[in-house]
Amino acid sequence: MNPKTVSINAPQNTYAIIGTGALGGFYGAKLQKAGLDIHFLLHSDYKQVINHGLIIESKDGDFTLPRIHAYQEVAKMPKCDVVVVALKTTQNHLLPQMLPSVVKDDGVVLVLQNGLGIEAEVAGIIGNDKVIGGLCFLCSNKIAPGHIRHLDYGQITLGEYTSNYSPVGITQRMKKIAHDFETAGITIEFAEDLLLARWQKLVWNIPYNGLSVILNATTAELMADANTRQLVEQLMEEVVAGAKSAGRVILQSFVQLMLEYTVNMKPYRTSMKIDYDENRPLEVEAIFGNPLRTAQANGVDLPQIDCLYRQLKFLDAQH
Repeated sequence: MNPKTVSINAPQNTYAIIGTGALGGFYGAKLQKAGLDIHFLLHSDYKQVINHGLIIESKDGDFTLPRIHAYQEVAKMPKCDVVVVALKTTQNHLLPQMLPSVVKDDGVVLVLQNGLGIEAEVAGIIGNDKVIGGLCFLCSNKIAPGHIRHLDYGQITLGEYTSNYSPVGITQRMKKIAHDFETAGITIEFAEDLLLARWQKLVWNIPYNGLSVILNATTAELMADANTRQLVEQLMEEVVAGAKSAGRVILQSFVQLMLEYTVNMKPYRTSMKIDYDENRPLEVEAIFGNPLRTAQANGVDLPQIDCLYRQLKFLDAQH
């Protein structure tokens, strides 16, 4: 199904971007450039952006937004139709104070975060019927305050959340959000099974985020060495086993696709490696701990992922 073919008769969605970094800043800027009403929550970049706007360097074309709706406090933001959560999961303890005041009564929260089980956390704050999961395939870095560099890709996969992650198909509000993003030049795919999509994203996130920190390596370096490439593949197979324990089947063709995807991408310093290099907390629990605990609860051990998890917990504690 192509969201561009969907007839959208209702008024345009308004968007709140909670977390204007490499991901939220990029997608929010693209949406505003396309003419949508976007409201950005900023912290340390606020004064820079107020004075100089958002600067986007992109393989698809550079642009600057001289003026945006920028806020330092969520309480000052208007209620919006779609609230995009683009914070690191290490900041999710802030969401109970943020989300209720900015989501319209009939609005939705679009969770653009890595990891497993994060939609349930958001649903506990605003309700099971107000959450959509989003999986981003984006190579983007914030290189200076208010200055984002988009290196490659950009696709988002959308999936509706339900309390037990049962597949619910493609809903009208997914189509409407997809229409907005497609209008902004962002490719959208639909996932009828959000839990499967989450495990599929872990096929990439677990080996590359983890090994990039442990081994101080880019994606290109990990793929160029025979030993680390084999380790990447072994970790991917453990993710497949974890997904199977949760009742989801990841095909080998998908694993091969992720390997080819990484070989073909530009050399990339993963988001977890950037967080580590800049002494920020690591998303260890969302990306490693939650999948491990899920598999273990289902009677399946994932020893190599467990080894990565414990090493990352040690390094994270040293910061």
